[in-house]
Amino acid sequence: MKTLPKLKIINDPIYGFITIPGKLVFDLMEHKYFQRLRRISQMGFSYIVYPGAHHTRFHHALGAMFLMQKAVQVLQTKGVYISKEEEEALYIAILLHDIGHGPFSHAMENSIVENVSHEQISLLFMEALNKKFNKGLTLAIQIFKDEYPRKFLHQLVSGQLDMDRLDYLKRDSFYTGVPEGTVNAQRLITMLNVKNDALVVEEKGIYSVESFIISRRLMYWQVYLHKTGIVAEQLLVRVLKRAKQLTARGVELPASKGLHFFLKNNISLNDFSDEVLDTFSKLDDYDIISAMKTWVGNDDFVLKNLSKMLLNRDLLKVKVKSETFSAQKVEQKRKALIEFFKISEEEASFFVFTGKLENQAYSMEKDTINLLKKNGKVIDVAKASDQLNLEALSKSVVKYYMCYPKNNKDSYRG
Repeated sequence: MKTLPKLKIINDPIYGFITIPGKLVFDLMEHKYFQRLRRISQMGFSYIVYPGAHHTRFHHALGAMFLMQKAVQVLQTKGVYISKEEEEALYIAILLHDIGHGPFSHAMENSIVENVSHEQISLLFMEALNKKFNKGLTLAIQIFKDEYPRKFLHQLVSGQLDMDRLDYLKRDSFYTGVPEGTVNAQRLITMLNVKNDALVVEEKGIYSVESFIISRRLMYWQVYLHKTGIVAEQLLVRVLKRAKQLTARGVELPASKGLHFFLKNNISLNDFSDEVLDTFSKLDDYDIISAMKTWVGNDDFVLKNLSKMLLNRDLLKVKVKSETFSAQKVEQKRKALIEFFKISEEEASFFVFTGKLENQAYSMEKDTINLLKKNGKVIDVAKASDQLNLEALSKSVVKYYMCYPKNNKDSYRG
C-alpha cells in the first residue's frame, strides 16, 4: 500500500502556517529553478529606501499560493465547481507565475536580455518543468496563458484582483512598514464569486475593493515609484548596460560564469534554448552584488562610479515634476559633467538622464473589477462606487524625472 507523503507546512510572517497542497507542488518547490527565488529580491533595490524590504520572490510565491487556496475554498463553498485537476493547476500557475524574474526583479528586465519580459521567461521555465514532471504542468500552463475555457481561473492568477496583487500589496506593505498599503486580502477573497464564467465581487465587498484600489495607488507613489528607489533601479540598469558595452569591446570583466555569458551575448526570446534557460537559472542578486564589488576597482569611469554609487548608497540627485524637462536643461547638466571630468558625451549620458513615472491604480479598459449586485446584475466597481474619486483613479497619472550628479565631486574620485 502506497503511503501518502508527510504533510508539509511553512510558517509565514503574514499568514501564519501555509500548507503545501500535494506532492507535485512540493516537488516543484524543491526544484532548483524555484529555490533560486530565495536569492531574488522581491522589491529590487527598494531596501535602499526601506531597510526592511529584504523579502524575496520565494516569500511572495508561497503567499500568493496560500491566498489561492483560500480563494478555491471560498468559491467551492459557493457552489462553483473546480475539479481536483483545475485546483492543482491553479496552485502551480500562481506558484510559478514569477519564476522568470532575473536578479533584483523588475530592475533587471530587458537589461541582460533583449526585450524579454519576466512573464515570457516564466513560461519558458514552466514548459521546461513540464517536461521534467511528465506533462504535469500542462493545465497550469493553459491557465497561465489564458488558453483554458474557464476564464475566471486565469483571472485568479492574472487579473486586476488576482492573488498576485493581493499578496504583494500586503507583503510589501508589511516589510516596508508603509501601513497605507495594507489590504484585507482575506476579506476580499471571502467576497469573491463567479458569474458568467467571470470573477466577480459580491456587492457587500465594495468598500474592500475601494480600499484595495486606493492602497494600490498609495503603494505605487510611496514605494514602487519612490524617487530614490527609481534612481537605484536606473543605475543598476545602466551598470549592466555599461558592462555589456565594455565586454563587447573586448574588456574582460570579473563576473560569475552565468553573468559573463549574458554580458557577452545578446540573447533574445528566440535564443532561449534549454541550455540558455539553465544558465539564466543560475543568476541571482548575489551575482550582481559580487560583480559590482569588483567593478568599483575598474579603470572605466562609468562602470566604477555607477557601481560605487549603488554599493555605498551615494546616488544621483533626482527631481520630479508634472512636465517634461527641457532638452536645454539636460544638456546643461551633461556639459558641466563633461567639462569637469573630461569625459565623453556618451559617458556623461550615464549620469544625466530623464524618464517618466506612470501610475494607474485601476484600468477600466479591460478586465475590470465587477460587482455582483443582489439582483444578479453585474456592474463595474468604478461605476457602482459612491467614492467620486474611484473613477478618477482609473486615469493614468504621469510624472517626469531627471537624474544628475550631486555637487559632491569627491564621490567620483579614487
